[in-house]
Amino acid sequence: MADEERARGGPLAGQTAIVTGGSSGIGAAICRAFAQAGAAVGVNYIGDAASATKIVKEIEAGGGLAVALKADVSREAQVAAMFERFVKRFHRIDILVANAGIQRDAPVTAMTLEQWNEVMAANVGGQFLCAREAIRRFLAQKPSTASRAIGKILCMSSVHQHIPWAGHVNYAASKGAVHLLMESLAQEVAGRKIRVNGIAPGAIRTPINKDAWSTPQALKELLKLIPYGRVGEPEDVARLAVWLASDDSDYVVGATIVIDGAMSLYPGFVGNG
Repeated sequence: MADEERARGGPLAGQTAIVTGGSSGIGAAICRAFAQAGAAVGVNYIGDAASATKIVKEIEAGGGLAVALKADVSREAQVAAMFERFVKRFHRIDILVANAGIQRDAPVTAMTLEQWNEVMAANVGGQFLCAREAIRRFLAQKPSTASRAIGKILCMSSVHQHIPWAGHVNYAASKGAVHLLMESLAQEVAGRKIRVNGIAPGAIRTPINKDAWSTPQALKELLKLIPYGRVGEPEDVARLAVWLASDDSDYVVGATIVIDGAMSLYPGFVGNG
């Protein structure tokens, strides 16, 4: 597709994308933003079919293309089946947003092995399985004229890939693993014209962390950690994801972009600590 055609259709025109964990929060915002940018979107979900279907209908009502894709990303066979269904519908896969993730919080003395394994399986194993399947398909299909890269992967991490988080050791450890998973994948496949990058959000107003912002007192305490003075919105992350998946960021490879209102700049040291 020529540059002027892409400009008319949006930065992701003529491309297809699977967004895991796409039925709520950041994933849902990315699905909507990708559709607005011209991509056909696979809205992955594990349990909330109604929310995924609602997003698909919203996208279709706006003239876009979308399909709901049920799959547990920690299950190898379900991941393969999800990609197969998507490719049968849209004929190819150009972009993967590995966004699905869970929390199972507990003090370390009370955390069970099941809680540890469940988070690792979803947050790390799920990204590995989806990235592996995407890369296999990128390499097997004909290149598209809609993108300079033959495929793009965005790994959703967190500021907790480098900020310790007491009481959440499984989650923080999983995000540290995602960081090096992304960089190692990027190093391995960059020479095949596949771009892999990461997004590390801070506090974003989503259901997973509702307790941290849903009351005035909780919000006041949270804002002490955010120098920029506001909680992030899912749409903030979605706009970044569109840019990272587009040719506008074609020379960005193996990078993690932190989007956190300066939370990771140790605000406790403002005023000399």
